[in-house]
This record gives sequence, C-alpha cells and structure tokens, in this order.
Amino acid sequence: MDIVDVWAQHPTERFTTMPWLEPLLRWTQSAGPTVGRTLPVEATVGAMDQAGVRTALLSAWHAPTGSLISNDEVAEVVTAHPDRFAGLAAVDLDNPVAAVREIRRAVTELGFVGVRIVPWLWKLPPNDRRYYPLYVTCVELGVPLCTQIGHTGPLFPSEPGRPIPYLDEVLLDFPDLVVIGGHVGYPWMGEVLSLATKYPNFHIDTSAYALHRLPPELVDFMRGRGRGRVLFGSNWPMLSPARCLEHLDKLGLDDEARALFLAGTARRLFFARS
Repeated sequence: MDIVDVWAQHPTERFTTMPWLEPLLRWTQSAGPTVGRTLPVEATVGAMDQAGVRTALLSAWHAPTGSLISNDEVAEVVTAHPDRFAGLAAVDLDNPVAAVREIRRAVTELGFVGVRIVPWLWKLPPNDRRYYPLYVTCVELGVPLCTQIGHTGPLFPSEPGRPIPYLDEVLLDFPDLVVIGGHVGYPWMGEVLSLATKYPNFHIDTSAYALHRLPPELVDFMRGRGRGRVLFGSNWPMLSPARCLEHLDKLGLDDEARALFLAGTARRLFFARS
C-alpha cells in the first residue's frame, strides 16, 4: 500500500528550542522531539517504516526571527534519502523579492515539490499582501502552496487560520493556485468544506490529527464528494504516522477513496510535474 505523508519535518536544534514547541508537545502527548535536541534521520525513517509510509514531504521552517529549518538542511536529508523524502520550501515573508528567488532556487535547483507557509507563525492571514508574490511564483512553477488552517496548537492567535474571509480571498484571486490546507481547519469546518466545494484547487490534509479524531463532517466528505480532495499527513515528529493511521479502517472509506487519501492525490499534486 502506497502512503505519502504530506506534512512532516526533520527538526533542527533551532526548531526544537522554540518556546512554543514545549506546550505543543505536551498537548499532543508526543514522545519527541526532545526539546533542545535533534533527531537522527534514522528515527524519522524508522517512524515512516513502522507506519508503512513510503514518502514524506519534509517542511523547511522560516519564522520572523530567522530560519528554523533551512531549505538547504531539508535538501541534505532529501539528497541522502531521495527515495523516501521530498522537500517543501519556506521563505522570509518580510523580504518578498528574496523569497521569490529562494522559491525558484528551491524548486528548480533543489528539486522541491512545493512551498509551505504557516500563517500563525507570522501572525499574518494568507490574504496579506506579503504572500502574493509567493502565490504568483507557485503558479508559474506549477507547485502547490501548503498552509495551515484552523486553530493553533502553539499558544499563538488562531485567527490567521480562519478560512473565510482570508483564504477565500486568496482562492478567488488565484484560481490556478493549488492550495493544501493542513491541520484540518477545526473549529471552522463549515467554512473549510464550503471552500473545498467552491474551489476545485483547494484541498485539505489531516496532519496533526489521529484519524479517529477527525471531525465527522470531514469523514463524510472523504467518503463522498470529497474523495480526492483530502490528503494524509501526520505532522511528525509531533505525532507519529503510525499513531495517526491506527484507526484507518474505522473511516469506512472504499478502496478508491482510501487509495486517493493515502497517496493518490498527493502523487498527482506534488509529483506529476517531475
């Protein structure tokens, strides 16, 4: 069975020393990463093997204070394990010209398959003008924009993750932009599903949720008209893919919907251009 994890990270020491990480790990009851320490790559590969994950998309992270996981650090892991990982770029929103250049470098030189921007980290909703050059660049390069929707686990304001009006305006302005909203979007599930119904290029990933905790309305969407619009993600190492997938059978997905959720849609969105 092919499984693609569309939201994972291999944390650096800079990432694990962020003050917002400790309450997040406590909230998710995660066993790792240990605050202030890095994980060996073998731990990430081992967690994938335990869950049967064939490919994981590793996110770079860039905060207003600087790089937490650089694009080059992600590229090193991908280069060492090209059959297991692909990269998602992160850039500095406060320097849009440099951000556009870095996205182009990450995609054309490093082989990255998308871009991830986490709005709560910047306290900027996705319709802020600083994002717009990035959206144009993603469309031109033919790569998805991955973002976060819904409330935040860290102790940051959740408002930037509210889908309407912020993401709604982006999807109106950029109908060709493929957007994957990570972390489900709770508590605004009505807004999330309305956008997924309205915009064919908007998708949802289940990262940061064990599957048995998914909102029932999202599961109904996955079984029916939303097959092919929801992707699997774990948010490793905050949650392991095995923990997320433990109750997969209880979702009641038929064979087609299950294959699309676990890998098929991710392969189409991220790897069809390569």
